Amino acid sequence: MTLDSELVTRKLLLITADLDQLRDIHSGGETAYLASRVDQVVCERLLERIVTRMIDINYHVLTASGHPPPSDYHSSFQQLGVVGILDPVFASGIAKAAGLRNRLVHDYDDIDQRLLFAAVTGALEDVKT
Repeated sequence: MTLDSELVTRKLLLITADLDQLRDIHSGGETAYLASRVDQVVCERLLERIVTRMIDINYHVLTASGHPPPSDYHSSFQQLGVVGILDPVFASGIAKAAGLRNRLVHDYDDIDQRLLFAAVTGALEDVKT
């Protein structure tokens, strides 16, 4: 399988657009975020989309470079560290985003909006546009 650069580029552009929207909401500060249920729902959805697209890219890059598909979303990030595509320490840290995505998608727990705002802060620091 060969790397589909158009697919990767398209997903990266979508991630960038979602990060821009996150940045706009985040710039209002935590107090404004916590006061706005709309901002909370929008951020939840944007984070879900960002992480899902990152996972899509992870699987594509790994399989296109001849590696077996990861066993789960979390390991898709870690595997990028193992094969040298990402810094292993960074890959291990960002792999936690897969757990957040699962909680958002499957409604596993009530979402602590303070922690979600912190996740937005982390996403804006970790995922460079």
